[in-house]
Amino acid sequence: MTLKNTMSLMSLMIASLIVVAGCAPAPTVVENYDASPFLLTAEPESAVEVKAAIESAKDQDEIVVVGRIGGSMDPWVKGVAAFSIVDNSLLACSDETEDGETCSCATPWDYCCESDKLPTSMVLVKFVDSDGKVIPHDAKDNFGVTELDTVFVQGTVKRDESGGFAILASQMFVRK
Repeated sequence: MTLKNTMSLMSLMIASLIVVAGCAPAPTVVENYDASPFLLTAEPESAVEVKAAIESAKDQDEIVVVGRIGGSMDPWVKGVAAFSIVDNSLLACSDETEDGETCSCATPWDYCCESDKLPTSMVLVKFVDSDGKVIPHDAKDNFGVTELDTVFVQGTVKRDESGGFAILASQMFVRK
């Protein structure tokens, strides 16, 4: 698949998610939602990077993926516990390069300096309940995470016919 096709596919996936989220009734954000069942107290073992997961994980595989929250100006899916994570090999715009330079922009978590690599280095994470439904609570507001946090996400791989890749998450560890 060419980079142009991959970027088109990623744009289509994001647009579809926005349309689906926009058509559904807005979930109610519950203040003081207890996210503790989803949060791990220790870093899980055997985590794979986002790129490796995209390249090798099969649909329905149980997996632990590590990455940083970001990949767009707004990596959050409003009203639900979902966000995108980016492979740790990519530099956020606030990270220093080997020669000590930074890309420096207002939203360093959008990885605009590495945007050509995002289609093969980013995955959507959706926290689901026991019925497989996405949790109707904002991850940023209720899970104690923010842009550029490094997270270890445990869950099940969900691939679709068009090559889309997501993690249906059951638990997460946030590296501080």
